[in-house]
Amino acid sequence: MAADDSRGQVETRRAMFAAERRQRILEVMRANGAASLRDLAEAVQSSEVTVRRDLRVLEADGLLNRHHGGATLPGALSREPTYAQKAHVAAAEKAAIGELAASLVEDGDAIVIGAGTTTQVFAQHLARHAELAVVTNSLLVAQALAAAPRVEVVLTGGTLRGSIHALVGSAAERSVAGLRVRRAFISGNGLTPERGVSTPNMQVASVDRALAAAAEEIVVLADHTKIGVDTMVQTVPTDEIDHLVTDDAAPREVLDELASRAVRLHVARM
Repeated sequence: MAADDSRGQVETRRAMFAAERRQRILEVMRANGAASLRDLAEAVQSSEVTVRRDLRVLEADGLLNRHHGGATLPGALSREPTYAQKAHVAAAEKAAIGELAASLVEDGDAIVIGAGTTTQVFAQHLARHAELAVVTNSLLVAQALAAAPRVEVVLTGGTLRGSIHALVGSAAERSVAGLRVRRAFISGNGLTPERGVSTPNMQVASVDRALAAAAEEIVVLADHTKIGVDTMVQTVPTDEIDHLVTDDAAPREVLDELASRAVRLHVARM
């Protein structure tokens, strides 16, 4: 009987630990809307194998949706995180992506930059360039380059979308009509091989499409939490993406599929 009681106590403790882990996973998911397997494992201080099992249970209960390398909350297709919610997600990875993406810019270039926390970090690395012309709808990007003496910054018109510090709407789209630049640097809320870049908001998507249409090449900046994630509105289909700059925690199978579709990969090593 003592052995049976001991086994029962062990099973009870395991069940309690699993419940606590899954509750913490849900807290992380509710804060961010999406999370990678690696980030969830770090948050609950467990192995990725254990967290993968937890995700299966939570998905079966209808509490989240699993995807390549992580999970999203139900309804995440139309959920647009605010700047404050996104700013601290994968911050180190975004810094590495921004630095690597800056190597794709040369003195004398004319480029367009879309809104996002990753493009904001990218812009911070451009201040050293000379004779650079930047068109952007992002107040954060413009602020990052405000003190750069040899960078000309042009803000689009438009209506301020305060949650992401960006200008959107028909005026923003008209601002870039007729432009031709070397490269467009855009982000988004998700990237899959099947649909390309996507975002939950139609106005944001329309401006991103206008920025992309102005460029000879399209560069997508996306940390690992966005790779394999799909959201409501497609912005740039995969066959129009020339370059992807991401980090080495991105799911390899998704990157391989993107590469097979002629997307050039630039992976920041952490």
